[in-house]
Amino acid sequence: MSANRPAAVVVLAAGEGTRMKSATPKVLHDICGRSLVGHVLAAAGELEPENLVVVVGHAREKVTAHLAGIAPDVRTAVQAEQNGTGHAVRMGLEELGGSVDGTVVVVCGDTPLLTGETLRRLSATHAADGNAVTVLTAEVPDATGYGRIVRDDSGAVTAIVEHKDASGAQREIREINSGVFAFDGALLADALKRVRTDNSQGEEYLTDVLGILRAAGHRVGASVAGDHREIAGINNRVQLSEARRILNDRLLTAAMLSGVTVVDPATTWVDVTVSFGQDVVVHPGTQLLGVTRLAEGCEVGPNSRLTDTRVGAGARVDNTVAVGAEVGAEASVGPFAYLRPGTRLGRKGKIGTYVETKNASIGEGTKVPHLSYVGDATIGEFSNIGAASVFVNYDGEHKHHTTVGSHCKTGSDNMFVAPVTVGDGAYTAAGSVITKDVPPGSLAVARGQQRNIEGWVARKRPGSAAAKAAEAASRGSAAEE
Repeated sequence: MSANRPAAVVVLAAGEGTRMKSATPKVLHDICGRSLVGHVLAAAGELEPENLVVVVGHAREKVTAHLAGIAPDVRTAVQAEQNGTGHAVRMGLEELGGSVDGTVVVVCGDTPLLTGETLRRLSATHAADGNAVTVLTAEVPDATGYGRIVRDDSGAVTAIVEHKDASGAQREIREINSGVFAFDGALLADALKRVRTDNSQGEEYLTDVLGILRAAGHRVGASVAGDHREIAGINNRVQLSEARRILNDRLLTAAMLSGVTVVDPATTWVDVTVSFGQDVVVHPGTQLLGVTRLAEGCEVGPNSRLTDTRVGAGARVDNTVAVGAEVGAEASVGPFAYLRPGTRLGRKGKIGTYVETKNASIGEGTKVPHLSYVGDATIGEFSNIGAASVFVNYDGEHKHHTTVGSHCKTGSDNMFVAPVTVGDGAYTAAGSVITKDVPPGSLAVARGQQRNIEGWVARKRPGSAAAKAAEAASRGSAAEE
């Protein structure tokens, strides 16, 4: 447990986010597999706080339901009217009884690039310097719209001035407030009672607490973030895309440094929940989403999208969409395959070109090479499913299961009308519609006898190109005789 473990972390997530122009609350927008607030909670969780409180307001039913799904131990506080950041923090403290002994860290719910390491440094600085409040700051190329950090000649923080209230000289300052703070909990609760609303917005600014505490003789300090991009808040879709690119690059860099080859990072996208083994190769145009696991030495892409999918060691997945699937070690998938939920491909198995599978267990060494649909099925080991086969699993009301045994060879253009079982070692003839169980070692033939009606084209299509070709062929045959 961290020696600088805070008594509480308060996450501000009550704002409407009108510039997103979305029916989805701003903090619920997704980048790299987590909501904005989900990323903030993950970073805050690294501090191991005694209490974690999210202040909700706009669309609070949606936000609260989302929080219950991703972090059921998180407490929520309601800011019914958005009267400023100071008011929001007061609501958070009221959820904890009004005052907290120890350090209270305040973070914004729309800063997905913030890391746990930066929060740990903030908390450590706060404790080491004995500050009443420590603000996380950053030097940015363009400070427009941000609160400016005002320091005295000694370098101490004297105030944070919001952009709308800043003088011309203050607007030249490039060190900005991140909106992230570490406070002495008791002093914070007392100071919030004295925050005024005589500013351009008529709101309770949390930043005014710094001036109140400094005027009372308490120490105000700062911790400067190593990368200013970490503190970037998301206010519109452009900023959302920029943050997604930064976070994606961060994830890919970590993967490459751990032994993964990413051929083209610019066209490769991953979620934070994806994991890699060593010597994985990811080709261009690939998306790895959800809880996807790539084992040692496997190769994925190009142009593949895997969601909640496991790929075994040494397997190859090419131009494939997979959702909730498992690909065994040394197996082969694609190109142009679609693995739907419940697909399980065994070791050294093959799912080939233009094959779709769903809720299908396909055994070791078994091949479904091309142009087939396998749904609601179990196929044993070392069998081969012929081209253009369909596992007919739906009768219009219910799904039914098909079982094909091990070491079976099924012909091309087969229909397996479930429920049906093909025994071990059995064969089925091309063009068969299998509606009855096939005993082990049998050959099933289920097709009509071929009948040739000679002279049909000449009688039914006289003068056509087909008739002329047939007549020429007949003459040629007669001449040869």
